[in-house]
Amino acid sequence: TFHGDSAQVLVPPTKSMALTKNRLEAMPCGGGSPLAHSLMLAAQTALNTMKVKQDVGRVVIVLITDGRANIPLELSMDHTFTPSTDPESKDGMPSRKFLKDEALACAKKLAAVKELDFVVIDTEDVFTRTGIARDIATAALGKYVHLDKTDSMSVAHVARQNIRNEMEEAKSV
Repeated sequence: TFHGDSAQVLVPPTKSMALTKNRLEAMPCGGGSPLAHSLMLAAQTALNTMKVKQDVGRVVIVLITDGRANIPLELSMDHTFTPSTDPESKDGMPSRKFLKDEALACAKKLAAVKELDFVVIDTEDVFTRTGIARDIATAALGKYVHLDKTDSMSVAHVARQNIRNEMEEAKSV
């Protein structure tokens, strides 16, 4: 999950949908959205799990986002942002284009991990949609689902359904 300046793992690698649902219900919301950091942390967690647990099976990352990144990776990692890295930055903060490009670059790194499946659950309002969540799913070679209703039950249902689908597809390969 992410809010504030950095991301943290909300649900550690698990096969338990009950644990996932419980953690989603208690998920903190609001504040900053370090989207690039969340993608990097998810990839790092997944890779570490695959390395340590040889029998882990398919790893599925589920990203729940409104696609509104507003915290650059550098700020999440070093607690500072260098405005000169973004020629379009204003008032010491990065431009939306910079943040989008950064998130898409991180998503492309996920696409390189063939043992990893990725699902994006887009919670963005349909009237103000930027399409960044869909772009992230595309860049990561993942699946995309838009939810109009974003309560924990809806999110858990979509996550569970997509995880099952990913597992069934992996078995048929």
